[in-house]
Amino acid sequence: MSSLTDARAPQRLRHETRMRLLDVVDVTDVTPLMRRIILTGDLEGFSAPGHADHIKAFFPEPGTEPFIPVIGPNGAEYPDHIKRPEMRDYTPRYFDKPANRLAIDFVLHGDGPASSWAAQAAIGQKLLIGGPRGSLIVPPAFDWYLLAGDETALPALARRIEELPAGARVVAVIEVDNAAEEQRFDTAADLSLTYVHRNGRPAGTTDLILATIRDLTFPPGDGYAYIAGESSMSKSVRAHLTDDRAFTPQYIKAAGYWLLGTPDAHEPH
Repeated sequence: MSSLTDARAPQRLRHETRMRLLDVVDVTDVTPLMRRIILTGDLEGFSAPGHADHIKAFFPEPGTEPFIPVIGPNGAEYPDHIKRPEMRDYTPRYFDKPANRLAIDFVLHGDGPASSWAAQAAIGQKLLIGGPRGSLIVPPAFDWYLLAGDETALPALARRIEELPAGARVVAVIEVDNAAEEQRFDTAADLSLTYVHRNGRPAGTTDLILATIRDLTFPPGDGYAYIAGESSMSKSVRAHLTDDRAFTPQYIKAAGYWLLGTPDAHEPH
């Protein structure tokens, strides 16, 4: 494969870091285990142009009101009498600027502060978010694109599928629990989408994504790969692409959104 050219170099954008206290205006179950929360409120200047951008969502203890901290040189700063809330990273599913509505999809996996909050979320509740701090923009200048990940990566994968232009070739492999968790996407791109199902096996304990990618015949030309989800899976797919498929390393982004057995493990984009 050819070396990385300027036309294909990803662009990094920085954004002003702001805390925003938003109101829940809609709650929809996209699938039995994926809940979409629509938020509105202080979204002036909000921008998330990268398909894998992530915001910080803050989850205080149940029954307590969100506290809006000051952003200092070391991040969010809290006074001694305020307990620091749990924080999780989420990719905005979409931002409708004219309607001033931000959509975030939550996996309802039954534990953790974010899933627990989403399971009881109702219109009128509030959610504090911060960011995104920056964006990585991958230009539509490649011959084809490989996308792979589990449920936690679905918002990022879906955005990329939907945002790529007509004529772009996309090969996507997405792991979900069962057929009821499959989503379909409106896209002008030439999409080849494969879902693989755990069928009750715990997330992070299978090699379904890697095994499926090993069996794929890739399109010709230079491809860009975005792999995200459980950290060990992302690393194994990256190794396969570089070691067995002669993928140029600069053409791969492998993100660990979570690590099996480790709460709140996340490798930044």
